[in-house]
Amino acid sequence: MKTYATVDDWYTQGEGWRDEVAALRDIMLSAGLTETMKWNQPCYTDKGRNIAIIGRRKEHAVASLMKGALLGDPRARLLQAGQIRSARYMPFTSIEQVRADAGYLADLVAEAIEAERAGLRVEKLPDTIEYIEELQQRMDADPAFRTAFEALTPGRRRGYNLHFGKAKKAETRESRITQFTDRIFMGKGLLECHCGRSKRLPRCDGTHRTPE
Repeated sequence: MKTYATVDDWYTQGEGWRDEVAALRDIMLSAGLTETMKWNQPCYTDKGRNIAIIGRRKEHAVASLMKGALLGDPRARLLQAGQIRSARYMPFTSIEQVRADAGYLADLVAEAIEAERAGLRVEKLPDTIEYIEELQQRMDADPAFRTAFEALTPGRRRGYNLHFGKAKKAETRESRITQFTDRIFMGKGLLECHCGRSKRLPRCDGTHRTPE
């Protein structure tokens, strides 16, 4: 993945959606936010607190609001990525779309700033998780597996439980548990790289290891 030394480098050297991300940048700066680089993307902060991120995807440009789940969204433009609790993003596929939604996005950004200044937080899910039957049976039958699984963070445990439970057949659910057993014993989450060189690649199998 290409890295960028400055925000300007990201905007001028990055590929794709240049007009769209430039227009999104103007909206963020007009809101009085401070511009910085975090996670190799432009991040917009208020008094040091993260409010928004602008990003590029293959299929669209995005404006992500870090606590978008707290915001009113009457046009239902904010989308949730996977199981992420707090952040929401707004995709844009043309400069015309950015211009059409500029006022709406600006209002959301202003609301996000107010929510951050007020100290509002997205309510955390309870640590108690109702495990699917096959996972519970595996823990009952294998104390070492139970110990490893319960040592995971609540978020990791919840992610596995959801992934296993999405399979329609019991044998598929059991197969998924077996597939991820080694990763669970390593203390890794569902999408965490476990090769020791990167935490970015999902379902890492070690094939991207750099030769010594």
